[in-house]
Amino acid sequence: MDHPSLKLNGLADNPGARLKSKRLGRGIGSGKGKTSGKGVKGQKAREGVALNGFEGGQLPIYRRLPKRGFHNHFRTEFAPLNIGTIEKAIADGKLSADAPVTEAALREAGLVRGGKRGLGVRLLANGALTRALTISVSGASAAARAAVGAAGGTLTTPAASAGAPA
Repeated sequence: MDHPSLKLNGLADNPGARLKSKRLGRGIGSGKGKTSGKGVKGQKAREGVALNGFEGGQLPIYRRLPKRGFHNHFRTEFAPLNIGTIEKAIADGKLSADAPVTEAALREAGLVRGGKRGLGVRLLANGALTRALTISVSGASAAARAAVGAAGGTLTTPAASAGAPA
């Protein structure tokens, strides 16, 4: 037997889910008659008015103020990944504990998502690592390096091999 509200003729909103629209221009006694709350005359009393940022012909503030900041188009972007996520993936069988954990393996396991193809992976220390792993990623935080080392594993990054901090 079907539930009565699952039929098309039984569908209804919860009581009070929809506010009744304010009926404008329906007489002086309504309190919203005549000009319907728009004041009198002028551009803003008409339909189709969009005055965001308009200052009466004066140069608007957003054009008077100087542009600020800088956006580096060549910045290296990293997808964040926690060591706890790697541990859970191994427990779930998505990653092998014996094989080295590389960025390609992480993408294959679905742990790293990102629209950009050149997106690197930066390892962060949220969670705990209980087994010795060989991890190779683009970057890692100092706490993540310590956590991998404490578990008896090794962590390699291209920046670390070049001598710069990652």
